[in-house]
Parts: sequence; structure tokens; C-alpha cells
Amino acid sequence: MDISTQDLREQIIQPTLGYLDKASTAAENLLVAIVNQKRTALHGPNGGGKGLGPYQIDAATHQLVWDRFLAFQPDLASRIRGLASQRAFLEDPHSELATNLCYATAIAWIVFILHPLELNTSTSVAS
Repeated sequence: MDISTQDLREQIIQPTLGYLDKASTAAENLLVAIVNQKRTALHGPNGGGKGLGPYQIDAATHQLVWDRFLAFQPDLASRIRGLASQRAFLEDPHSELATNLCYATAIAWIVFILHPLELNTSTSVAS
């Protein structure tokens, strides 16, 4: 799936951050930068990534987000779980990272909160 940066920002990132009560231009810029960084890595000389979806989050990281953070944040966990597909999440929760852009955006935001230094500082956060 190839979505323009502007469409990603306006149709996915802005509504998701608003839903999570985390709306800000800085947060939008950060998530756009992460996607752009991951896109560059996917098409770079070493090829594909190891994660799922536009943020390239792997299953182990996804599991850690739920087990070590969201398990202790029930209100936030409930909101994020509300973004996921009912049946698909129960059958294969990791697939939501590839098929559900709003859910993937929410998880990417949490990953950044937990690991802010993993964003390559050479990547511009302006779009």
C-alpha cells in the first residue's frame, strides 16, 4: 500500500492522535518522519524491513507494548483496542499493524514514547 505523506497525515495520523487526545503538529511530524524513515530503509540498498505496516513494528515490540506498558494503562489500552478490528485482533493481533493504519499509528506513538532515541536523528521531522 502506498499512501502519500499528506494523505497519511490528514486521514490517518491526525484523526488517530485526536482520538488518543495527543493531537499536535509535533506528534504528526514525528510519525510522518518515522514512516518516511522506514520507507527509505525499505527501498534502500539493504532491502526490506523486518516489521509490519508503514511503521515497520515487529511482533515482539508489539507484544512488549501491550505486556509492559498498556497492561498498566487501562484507559489508554481500551482506547487503542477500540481502534482494532474485533475478530481480526483476536485471531492475529500482529496483523493489525499491517492492515489497520489507525491502530498501527497508535502503537507507533506508544513505541516512540517508550523508545524515543530509536528515531534516526538524521531524519528530518518536517514533511
